[in-house]
Amino acid sequence: MSEESESRPSEGKHGVQSLEIGMGILRAMVNGQRSMMLKDIAAAADMPASKAHRYLVSLIRAGLVEQDPMSSRYDLGPFALNIGLVAIDRLDRIRLGLSAISELRDQINETTALAVWGDGGPIIVRWERPRRPITVNVVTGTALDPLTSASGRVFTAWLPKETANRLTDRYFKAGKLAPDLQTRADVEAMLAKVRTDGYASVTGYHLIAGVEAVAAPVFNFKSEITIAMLVVGVSGMFDMSPDGPVVGPLKAAATELSMRLGYTPPK
Repeated sequence: MSEESESRPSEGKHGVQSLEIGMGILRAMVNGQRSMMLKDIAAAADMPASKAHRYLVSLIRAGLVEQDPMSSRYDLGPFALNIGLVAIDRLDRIRLGLSAISELRDQINETTALAVWGDGGPIIVRWERPRRPITVNVVTGTALDPLTSASGRVFTAWLPKETANRLTDRYFKAGKLAPDLQTRADVEAMLAKVRTDGYASVTGYHLIAGVEAVAAPVFNFKSEITIAMLVVGVSGMFDMSPDGPVVGPLKAAATELSMRLGYTPPK
């Protein structure tokens, strides 16, 4: 088979051959563990340099490869790096989050939980029970309200503005208004405070009596909210003051997890 026929897509059950060849070049560059000259890439990918060059041109256009104009060396491009970061985020955020809420539970001896954004609201994916006789049980899979729960307020505060507006519209259409959120101005003020404080708290949750909660955001490498970490307690037995034994450790744990996911705090 000629080089030209190899470079044309061969679709069907055998896949696209040209794509597989391009991935072979990327694999050679990854295994090289440094920027590489064309001849070295061609040798590692087991193909003529002229053929490797044609593929590198297309990979550069796609953002998967970049070439240093000074040294003429090739390295992975911004889109390739973005793919890797997204994969790390998706694989690690839950695993690292589970470890984070377990460590936080051990530190403060309160019920801790992890929530991700679901279909219009946060969903509890895991919780950790403290070592105390009276606790709050959190059911895995529970969907929480986006404006009246602590985790929902954290997500809504940092979600895109258009998404937050849709959630607010739906909240007012439902008609079951929380005592502190009777107007749109109330909602905007609440979300602004959450962003300023860096966390959200709910006391005397109007949907579930006797429960208090505080939540903090976890950001990914794109500075997008990806997880909410929660601490949940029984009313009257739970210190949610800004300088108390819960809020500080929670915010610190959320910040540490964010940085492990590639987040860079603003200076």
